[in-house]
Amino acid sequence: MKKIYILTLIVAAVALQNCSTTKQAQVKKPATVTYASNIQGILTNNCSPCHFPPQGNKEPLNTYAGAKSHIDQIIDRINRNPNERGFMPAKHPKLADSTITAFVKWKEGGLLEK
Repeated sequence: MKKIYILTLIVAAVALQNCSTTKQAQVKKPATVTYASNIQGILTNNCSPCHFPPQGNKEPLNTYAGAKSHIDQIIDRINRNPNERGFMPAKHPKLADSTITAFVKWKEGGLLEK
C-alpha cells in the first residue's frame, strides 16, 4: 500500500510539473515574404534577360515597382503549364511549387518591399 501511495505521488508530481499557467504556447510566426529578400532573386534568376532592360523588351520586372504592378500577370503565367500559351518562364521548365507559392504569399502579405 505504501509503495502504491509513493508511486502515485511521483506520477502526480511528474504530470503536474508540465502544467503551468506561466508558460505561453509558442506559436511560430510564418516567414514574411518580401521583394528584397525573396522575390527579387527569383526574378533575376528566371526572368532575365527578357524582362530586364536594356536587353529585355517585355514588361520590366527588374524593379520592385515593376514586379508589384505586374504581380497578377506573373502569378497567372507561372501557374500555367509549359504547353499553354503565355506560360512563363518561356522555353524553360515550370518553376517549383515553392517558388510559385512565394509569389502568392508575397501578394497575400501586402507586397512588402523590405
